[in-house]
This record gives sequence, structure tokens and C-alpha cells, in this order.
Amino acid sequence: MDNFTAPLGVLMANGTEINQTLDNMPQNALEVQVVTIFLVLLICGVGIAGNIMVVLVVLRTKHMMTPTNCYLVSLAIADLIVLLAAGLPNISEVVASWVYGYVGCLCITYLQYLGINISACSITAFTVERYIAICHSIKAQFICTVSRAKKIIAFVWMFTSVYCVMWFFLVDTKEVKFADGIQVSCGYRVPRNLYTPIYFLDFTIFYVIPLVLATVLYGLIARILFMNPLPSNPQDLSRMSSKHHGKPYNSIKLSCKGNKNTVSSRKQVTKMLAVVVILFALLWMPYRTLVVVNSFMDPAYLNVWFLLFCRLCIYLNSAINPIIYNLMSQKFRAAFKNLCKCDPKRTEKATKYNVPVYYSVMKDCSHDSPDHDLTIQEELNGFPTKKVNFTEKCIDTTNSYSVA
Repeated sequence: MDNFTAPLGVLMANGTEINQTLDNMPQNALEVQVVTIFLVLLICGVGIAGNIMVVLVVLRTKHMMTPTNCYLVSLAIADLIVLLAAGLPNISEVVASWVYGYVGCLCITYLQYLGINISACSITAFTVERYIAICHSIKAQFICTVSRAKKIIAFVWMFTSVYCVMWFFLVDTKEVKFADGIQVSCGYRVPRNLYTPIYFLDFTIFYVIPLVLATVLYGLIARILFMNPLPSNPQDLSRMSSKHHGKPYNSIKLSCKGNKNTVSSRKQVTKMLAVVVILFALLWMPYRTLVVVNSFMDPAYLNVWFLLFCRLCIYLNSAINPIIYNLMSQKFRAAFKNLCKCDPKRTEKATKYNVPVYYSVMKDCSHDSPDHDLTIQEELNGFPTKKVNFTEKCIDTTNSYSVA
């Protein structure tokens, strides 16, 4: 197991040197090869398919293009890079030596760290966006927009791409002669005392800081969403009516119902994102802890099965997010089903009404709303607006018609 790639290669090549003898080339045990190939193929296959679906449903579905979902697309692309650059190459490595050459060693190592670091940055970005959207809802109408989210994502990718360039100068291929052939490995060209500070820098910026920030912000979000419930008692509603300058009871009731829908929707999204952050912390903990421990141990701890466990946890972290979206988000679940039907253009029947219906023209601001479940107008009215579909084409397609 000495021929692992970076970043997982640091677990094995943490200051160790391959003895240049003329013995037979070392081979992994058969059970290690079988378990590794099966689990890596399973996790990476599910993860690649799921993350591709996340990208497609957000980019192809108009109402799914929200600030939060933009960050989830960035996270999905980063997870795809991790699965393709870190997961699949290890399938060939477990049964043979490094087969991708010097250029492959540089590029694959760079892509691995790029995907890992952008995943952490994307998680931090949607955590901050959720905090602003829930705890500062008025400012969020102007701050948490799709256009701003795209700019932040572009900056994150540019910054991380430049930051990871250093790995082009830290890795190299090594050849070791054995009696039955030459073993090629992709490792580090610098000694431990030089790359240990780099690992601690990565550990702090892309693991500790995001988790500390997420803990603080989700604590503040929970205080707003779960510790300040809206009144559901009729007596509480009547008291609210007296406080609101004599507004009628029904008006206050409708407003509270709309607010309840808003809070329920926001709770659902926040719980889903919190689960993503918790899984990120738990699944990355074995690898991060082992890197820190091996930085001080000599010789390093290199148990084969524990190294495989750390590696699979990383791949699972990049593969499990689409499953979380499907389980915890009704909109993602419906979008995934529509994507799998291969017929996105569904014919909708016109709604028939037996009572007079009044219409009002309202600009569709759903793209810039910080909470994709409600539009700005719905937030102001306190209850959701029902949209009506027409069979005939309207002259101005930028306006939507809703039931007053």
C-alpha cells in the first residue's frame, strides 16, 4: 500500500522511503484488492451519477436556480472532481503501480486538492448564505441573489485554483527496481519538515475554520427558527390582532399561516444543509486526524485496513450529498424524478374555476430570492401566492399571473 496518490498518499508516504532492494515487487493482499475495487466502484459510481443529476436539475429547472442551489452545484462539481481524480485512479493502483506517468501525477494530485478545498469553501458559502437569509431577511433580499452567488463561486474557484498550484512543485514520480520489474509511485519530493506546515495550513483553512464557523452560524439560525415559534393558538392570534392596530382576525390568521409555511420551508432547507455539514465533519475526521498524528509519529501509523477506511470515508463524503438532497428536500426529489422520466416537457391542463378570479400582475423575483420556496411578494403578504397557468401565450412573458 505504498503507492497511494496524494492526498491519500500522505498517509503512506509520510517521510518513509521505499527500500531499493532486488526482492520481488510487493503486492497487496487479495482480500484488500477485492474489497477496495468493489467499494470504490460502488461509491464512486453512485456519487458520480448523483452529482451529475444535481448539476442537471439545477441548471435545467428554472425555479431551482436559487443562491443556495448555486452553491450546491459548486459542491457537486467539486465532489465529482474528487471522485474522478482520487477515487478511480486508486482502482488501478491497488493491483499495479502508478500507470499515469509524471504528468498524470501532477495533474491528478492538483485536481484532488482542488476538489477537496472547493468542497469546504462551498459548504462555508452556503452556511453564510443561510445565516443571512434567515437571521437578516431584509438585507438578504439585496445580498443573497443568484448573480452575487455566481460571483462568489467564481472567486472561490479562482482563489482555490491558484492556491493549489503549489502542489505541482511538491510531487514527483519515483521508480524502484525489483527483481520482477520496476515499481512506479506518485509521491512527494520534499521531506516531512517542509510539507507538514502545508498540511496544517490546509487543515486549518479548509476544515477547522469552516466547521467552527458552521457551528456558530447554525446555532444562531436554530435560535431564530426553533426557539421563536409562531403562535398557533386562536387566543394568541386574537392578541396579535389587537396589537396590529385592529386588523381583522382572519387577516392575522392568513398571515400566520403563510409565516408558518415560510418557517417550515426554511427549517427543511436548513436541516438538509446542516446534515451536509455534519457528514463533512465526521467523514473527513479519520483522514485529518491521521495526517496530524503521522506528522509527529516516527514511523507513521500505516495500518492497511484503517488507511482503506479513511480513503472510503472521503469518497463517501463526496457521494452521499445527492442522496441527502433526495431524502430531505421535496423539490430535489421531484426534480430528480422529472429528470429520470426523460420527458421534461409535460403538458399541463388549464385550471377551471367556478368562481370569479381576480388577477394582479407581479414581477417574478424568484431568482433573486434568498429562500427559493417563497417569492418576495409572498414574504410581504404573509401567505403564498397561487400561480395560474394559461394555455394561450401572453405578450409579456416576464410577468406571471396570480390569484389575488
